[in-house]
Amino acid sequence: MQIPEWTKPALYGAATGAVALAIVGFSWGGWLTGGSAQEIASNQSATDVAAALTPYCVAQSKTDANRVTVMADLADASTYSRRGIVEKAGWATPLGADSPNRDLAEACVQALNVS
Repeated sequence: MQIPEWTKPALYGAATGAVALAIVGFSWGGWLTGGSAQEIASNQSATDVAAALTPYCVAQSKTDANRVTVMADLADASTYSRRGIVEKAGWATPLGADSPNRDLAEACVQALNVS
């Protein structure tokens, strides 16, 4: 069986077009791999959980018996160590969790407007 002479350039053209389409799609077209999409979804869900639980953290800070001491520590602390103070106070530990949530602690520090 003889393959027509024109099929070889057609196949090369199709392969080159597919490669070019993939490059353009992933570079400028907004295409994502499954791993990238999963990472973006995971980051967004962590941000959304922190945003939803921020009022809980602020309420915890208002009902804590050591509020005055912790708020004074927050005011005196550097920006980088404030999250740790909120975590240590227990304000960023959601109900049923064993450890504090980092994103929640950062959101709580911002919500408390510590200067």
